Amino acid sequence: MPDPANNKHPQPRNALHGVTLKVLLIELHAQYGWEGLAERVNINCFKQDPSIKSCLKFLRKTPWAREKVDAIYIQFKQGNHE
Repeated sequence: MPDPANNKHPQPRNALHGVTLKVLLIELHAQYGWEGLAERVNINCFKQDPSIKSCLKFLRKTPWAREKVDAIYIQFKQGNHE
């Protein structure tokens, strides 16, 4: 039986498993662009002089924003493109 404290077992139903924030952000940017991301999540790092580096820094420090971006990524991967 897998030990929940030991996270070495695959999580096939977790769309975020094994995906770094950088990869996630690059894929979302390629799909929606900065404007499209800003429409989906109203945060300045997508609006004012956006870059992968600045967005990574902000999202790593801001859990509520990270949760919203993660949710957009999950919808994207499930084929629910808006």
